[in-house]
Amino acid sequence: MSTASKIFVPNRALGFVSNHIPLETRYIERRKESVIVTCVGRHFHTYGAFHFTLLNISGEHKEDITALACDRYQVFSAAGNEILAWRGGTHIKHKYLGHNLPVHLLLPFGAHLVSVDEGSCLKVWHVDAEELYTEVQFDPASFEVSAIMHPYTYTNKVLLGSRQGSLQLWNLHTRNLIFEFSGWGSGVSVIEQAPVQDVVAIGLADGRIIVHNLKFDQTVIDFAQDWGQVTSISFRKDGPPLMCTGTNAGHIIVWDLEKKENVDQIWNAHYGPVTGLKCLPSEPLLVSSSPDNSLKMWVFDMADGGGRLLKIREGHSLPPTYISFRQRDQIFVAGADSTLKVFSTVTETKNHSYGRAVHNKKAFKRMKNKRSPDAPLVMPPIMELAYETTREKDWDNICALHRGLAEVTTWSSDKGCMGDHKLLHNRFKENPAFHSAVASSVCLTLCGNFVLIGYSSGHVDRFNVQSGAHRCEYKLPKGKPAHKGAVRGIATEGLNQTVVTGGADAYIRFWNFSEGKTLGRLPLKQAVAFFCQNKNSSLIGVALDDNTVCVLDMHSRNIIRRLPNHYSRLTSMVFSQDARWILTSTTDCKIRTWDVPSANLIDIFKVPLPVTRMALNPTGEILATAHADSLGVYLWFNKAIHMHVSLRPLPLDLDPELLELPSQGFNEVEILDTNLEEMELSEDVYQSPEQISEELITMSTLSTARWVNVLDLDVIRRRNKPKEAPKAPAAAPFFLPTIPSLEYKFDLRPTLEEQQQEPALKAVSDLSRLAKMLSEAQNEESLVAFLKTLGPSTLDSEVLNLTSSGESVEPLNKFLDLVLFVMNRKKEFELSQMYLALVLKHHGDQCIADTALAAKLESVKEIQRNEWSSLEKHILYCKSVVHALKRL
Repeated sequence: MSTASKIFVPNRALGFVSNHIPLETRYIERRKESVIVTCVGRHFHTYGAFHFTLLNISGEHKEDITALACDRYQVFSAAGNEILAWRGGTHIKHKYLGHNLPVHLLLPFGAHLVSVDEGSCLKVWHVDAEELYTEVQFDPASFEVSAIMHPYTYTNKVLLGSRQGSLQLWNLHTRNLIFEFSGWGSGVSVIEQAPVQDVVAIGLADGRIIVHNLKFDQTVIDFAQDWGQVTSISFRKDGPPLMCTGTNAGHIIVWDLEKKENVDQIWNAHYGPVTGLKCLPSEPLLVSSSPDNSLKMWVFDMADGGGRLLKIREGHSLPPTYISFRQRDQIFVAGADSTLKVFSTVTETKNHSYGRAVHNKKAFKRMKNKRSPDAPLVMPPIMELAYETTREKDWDNICALHRGLAEVTTWSSDKGCMGDHKLLHNRFKENPAFHSAVASSVCLTLCGNFVLIGYSSGHVDRFNVQSGAHRCEYKLPKGKPAHKGAVRGIATEGLNQTVVTGGADAYIRFWNFSEGKTLGRLPLKQAVAFFCQNKNSSLIGVALDDNTVCVLDMHSRNIIRRLPNHYSRLTSMVFSQDARWILTSTTDCKIRTWDVPSANLIDIFKVPLPVTRMALNPTGEILATAHADSLGVYLWFNKAIHMHVSLRPLPLDLDPELLELPSQGFNEVEILDTNLEEMELSEDVYQSPEQISEELITMSTLSTARWVNVLDLDVIRRRNKPKEAPKAPAAAPFFLPTIPSLEYKFDLRPTLEEQQQEPALKAVSDLSRLAKMLSEAQNEESLVAFLKTLGPSTLDSEVLNLTSSGESVEPLNKFLDLVLFVMNRKKEFELSQMYLALVLKHHGDQCIADTALAAKLESVKEIQRNEWSSLEKHILYCKSVVHALKRL
């Protein structure tokens, strides 16, 4: 039996934009647009430059992509020692195999492709033939290839740079070394062709940029940047003689080649090194990418010629710390980079960022290096978030709890930015004993007016969200805090009558919402780890420190269910919308689904990385998970929404199969394309028998619309009869024949002849198909199957024409035998009643007049009386039980 998940299948991943592999650009003549290709692990994304939207996602590679390159028609990608050529960004056109080590450099070269692996083995491939053209092996100890470029107008020649600092110009057609450049005492990191013939820019590992003339082996300009290695170089191609370079610190430097000076610096353009930098042809646009998971477009339209940010596509630069569904197709994602973003599960064009959490918004806007990951005003990452939509148009409707801070910040989903309030009681400012206290839990009321905050000191406070004013403190008699230890969970019901808090002191306490007085407590065996509330019911999931889960009913104030030990620390928990399921995740990389009414484990699967957060969308279709050391949010599709899934209790010690995380592209969901008739049912799937019991009768699965109105067809036809007869068209068509005469007349003689013949044709009558099948003595099963395929009008016509005037009543006799057969086997019982009623409607008089048919009807009457007596007995018994239960 398979131990993979029966409920969830991988769908796709969100939040990936770029990594350390440099971006590539290509111009598509048909679209009249440049496209940008970025790498994201085992896939690459293609973006359009006009609207900066995602055009397509490539198929999945066997390994992580190590190199990218583009020409006019194809995208080349290297994954390990395999090279693929993609047409349209989605279809594999060619495949090149032959390298023994991973490929890290690719260069399209006319009808050929040049590739270099980590062992400095250079291979030239014929693109269409997929054949090796030539090969050159370099000694990594003396010349380790680190950069490659084809100089303009240099036929069959490529320029290679090495980590040792020297450069070599090779003719690949003759496999001859033409010239070797001694270098400048530092390793070559990047080589870029200048707009001028014979001139290239060489970026070195020590931060120098050498603009060199290859023909005369002379250095034209020598620049130096103060931020270490040159990671990327690009030249403006729209007129101004400007060169842009990227640094490891995330800055972009703009150099004027005529003035030989630095004219602009884009500070902290990225949180990480600027590994990709490309100027678009004939436009003042620069595109940059970085391992910080962002792709940015800069436009040079400032008065001083400098650049500014024009468009951006970005995910989180550090792993997510919190996720929650905002709507059915939108997810709140807070990252360890202190940003809050919204990802759409439908299209990435709806993704947007709420910005970074900062201590002072005005001072942060004036900072020069505000994009720096360690900016001094940036707050710690968001660890928990409370959200309500009730008053989102009026004031802030999001409250965020930050790591290691007592302050709770407010955000507005309507404005899409951080709010002005920072909620903090004065005791944490004035009393030195509470200076080390931090906010540990947060809850926003359903009305959107109040936020409740629990602290590590045991205090619980209520604030007004609109004004940020403190309204109430929940405390025990004699002014003691709500809990002796940290408050690890807060919940409130929809009417704002009761507040529930759970703490590290192993108590759950109930409070009067408005007065802040205690209403009672519930002791637990272990300390509370965190809460998970289902807002459509009164249930709260309580995770304990002993790795067990309790289900608390706020109304009865009792524990109604206990889930067994998970054997690993719980990291997240979420209810389904109807509160029938609880999903839990643990540090052993397992995700479990529990049935709340029975407290049984019904599904479990394992993932490669531990789950840090989970969220289920309001309709229950999609499960979103965030994982340790991963920048993305992964979506899993719930099969139980669209098909029946047979679920049974599973053993707690079951070792499940490992499911790979969803990829960036859409995964084909098996259940949507599966023919259910051909689906192989597993051993544990219940199959209903054709006949449950011989004492009971079984109804058919035929739709009621196919038989329930058969006896009322005459009434339906009279009701739907048109009120007026159809009228002839006012103007006759031009193609009607005419009579040759002085007057213009149509020749209607063929039509009159057809009308005279029509009554004679109508007088001809024949037996129905059903009568013919009955006369051919076919088996009863095939006859019943034939009747079930007929529509109401066709069935009525078939039974009506069982006999005609002067014909034998034998077909009618055999049809009554068929009705007896259906009644005796007690299947399709309602159909047998309908068939009998239809016969009596059309042939009742004939059945009474014929002695054999009357005797047959007596047999039918006897079977029907016996079956109804048995059925009536069961119905009356069930009715009596129901009445007795109502009186209890």
